[in-house]
Amino acid sequence: MWARDLFLGARFAVGGGRQGWTRTLLTAVGVGLGVALLLLATSVPEIIDNRSAREEARSAGTQYTETEPPRTERTMLTSDANTRFHGEQLYGRQLRAEGSDPILPPGVEKLPGPGEMIVSPALKEYLATDEGKVLAGRLDARVVGGIGDEGLLGPGELAFYKGSSDISLKSGAHRVEGFAQTEQQGEQPMDPTILLLVVVACAVLVMPIAAFVATAVRFGGERRDARLAALRLVGTDARMTRRIAAGESLVGALLGLVAGAWFFLLGRTSIAAMEISGISVFPSDVLPAPALVALIVLAVPVAAVLVTLFAMRGIAVEPLGVVRQSARRSRRLWWRLLPTAAGVLLLVPLAGSLTGDEADVDTKKIVAAVVLLLSGAVLLLPWAVERVVRKLSGGPLSWQLATRRLQLSSGVATRAVSGITIAVAGAIALQMVFTAVEAKATQDTGQDPALAQAQIYGQYTTVEQAAKLNKALKGTDGVKEAQGSLQAYVGLTGTTADGVSVTVGDCATLRELARIGDCREGQTFLARSSESDEPDEPQPERGDRLALDEIEGGGSKAAKDPRDRWTVPGSAKEVTSRKTADGQYTSGVMVTPSAMPVERLKEASYRAAVRTDLSDPEAMENVRTTVFQADPAYNIFEMKTRTTSGEFLGIQRGLTAASAAVLLLIGFSMIITTLEQLRERKRQLSVLVAFGTRRSTLGASVLWQTAVPVVLGLALATVFGLGLGWGLLRTMGQAKVDWLAFLPAVGVGFGVIAMVTLVSLPPLWRMMRPDGLRTE
Repeated sequence: MWARDLFLGARFAVGGGRQGWTRTLLTAVGVGLGVALLLLATSVPEIIDNRSAREEARSAGTQYTETEPPRTERTMLTSDANTRFHGEQLYGRQLRAEGSDPILPPGVEKLPGPGEMIVSPALKEYLATDEGKVLAGRLDARVVGGIGDEGLLGPGELAFYKGSSDISLKSGAHRVEGFAQTEQQGEQPMDPTILLLVVVACAVLVMPIAAFVATAVRFGGERRDARLAALRLVGTDARMTRRIAAGESLVGALLGLVAGAWFFLLGRTSIAAMEISGISVFPSDVLPAPALVALIVLAVPVAAVLVTLFAMRGIAVEPLGVVRQSARRSRRLWWRLLPTAAGVLLLVPLAGSLTGDEADVDTKKIVAAVVLLLSGAVLLLPWAVERVVRKLSGGPLSWQLATRRLQLSSGVATRAVSGITIAVAGAIALQMVFTAVEAKATQDTGQDPALAQAQIYGQYTTVEQAAKLNKALKGTDGVKEAQGSLQAYVGLTGTTADGVSVTVGDCATLRELARIGDCREGQTFLARSSESDEPDEPQPERGDRLALDEIEGGGSKAAKDPRDRWTVPGSAKEVTSRKTADGQYTSGVMVTPSAMPVERLKEASYRAAVRTDLSDPEAMENVRTTVFQADPAYNIFEMKTRTTSGEFLGIQRGLTAASAAVLLLIGFSMIITTLEQLRERKRQLSVLVAFGTRRSTLGASVLWQTAVPVVLGLALATVFGLGLGWGLLRTMGQAKVDWLAFLPAVGVGFGVIAMVTLVSLPPLWRMMRPDGLRTE
């Protein structure tokens, strides 16, 4: 019986004339978009896994050990060459073959020689632009090839491999034998609060999609119900009629699955050209999990049937028409409160469970609580709209037309805003959690950007290299001041203590690091940190002997060269160190270049502070170019008062991309639903115009009819969103709550409504024409 009635409904959906096909097409498109986004959501784990696998494959060769492997025909030397240009991060490495058959990084067919580089397709395209020509001058190499997909994180990544004859083990390069992971690296567990943010975000972003699919299967429901009245004339009973209606919806859902697969494949082929928040994805990475695909294929048709049967409970399809406007029993409240109560019962016991760094996140309970509470908001919306519009009366004619329509049938208008209600409620809760997690993931650096805008750090630097880079920085356009020094750790003879810090610089540089007063070349200073009374490293005294060829305490063995032993002169002046732009204090021995045989220092590093002209937008790029051309392995850090963890920033970029997709879906859903309402009322609108009702009055009535459920929906979303956010913050042990977090989400909600209203106005004017009086 069920199969027969469902099949009959399917035949009506396919052969029901233009109106039947229109409804089926609307349902298929709506369900298809929802299914496409669900398929994309199920592909996210595969996207992440594939990106991580490629990242490990190309960086595995840099998993260095304390002992360098022996040189062979297959080994190569490599060092970092990462850089930034106008906010874009470039992945780069310098390569130098040590034999005739060197190993190759993933995606590279031939190793570049000195003065050559192999680039990603995106970087090659960028270098051809006017802006990219400046970057080409920084990289200063001829493009001889491209990097394949297996060597890139995404199609939009800017990456390059540059050949070099200058890098060596002494300059800080490392010898590698391959780019395949040989040791299993232990993964650091994700911070529980960040994991909570991810779990909540997944639930919040998927819920509106599910609501949209449920709404899509009801597209064109009023006209379909009217057509079903004709079946009662030929002897069908009420149950059979409902099953036939479910069969019609089932066809739309099945076609929606096909359309969703097509939308998904279409988007998959064009996803390589998209980049949101710096994230780009290869089409081959977008592979939904088979188990989740099977779940979607089963759940969507079943949901279509159940939603249709549930929606028709309050409709009496009689032989002479559909009875939905007569007085009926008010919507019950008690069962609509059950999901909210269940969500609260799940969330309350979790209070304080995520206060530790190693706390376990009960993802199942949190997801269930989020889903139940967001569902509670949607279930309460029809009841709230019914209760409010029942008491509305009087006012302008447009207001009366809108309120009367809502009093007679508010179901379609309520369904139209269910998605935005879920989205706004979830966004408010997510924003509250996001703010709390961001506060935890963000730390004060102690840096002072007013003293310097950038710090440069490089390892394995010689005196000549440091002097050359100092001169180049001071001559760089946009640089007001640059102070660079050499730093190294040396052994303190006769002790087993850690190494003593030695800083080498001219008087101007040392004056920035400590209060040295008068200074002349050849002078030595003993810097004492004013930050703590108990310094972490040993403090040398006058007469102490330092082992320049060692980086830790000891010096017990005899020196191979007498120049490797140096005595702190008795004339050394004790000074107090200053807090530098990076928030650190420099202690230990400070010398001018001629006071010590600095060429004997082992593993000396270069550190410089650069102050730029803030009115020159290219000053920082000029600094990066100067440093890169001196040594691409040197690091440049922009001074910031606060810093945020990279893990959190990655999640933030992912949330931005997902939120944009969900908002587009919600906007499309509301546009289709609004157009459906207008199409259902086309004849009524034309009759009112024929009787002399002004078009502006009818337009205002449509606006009011949309505005009332929207305002009530956003009000419910605010209450539920703040409540859910407060409950989630309690799991983190957060006492401080931002109760104004709802403002941005509600503002976006109103913005979506305004967009939908503007889009629906042109069809509204067309539907008021006299030809709307014609009937078939």
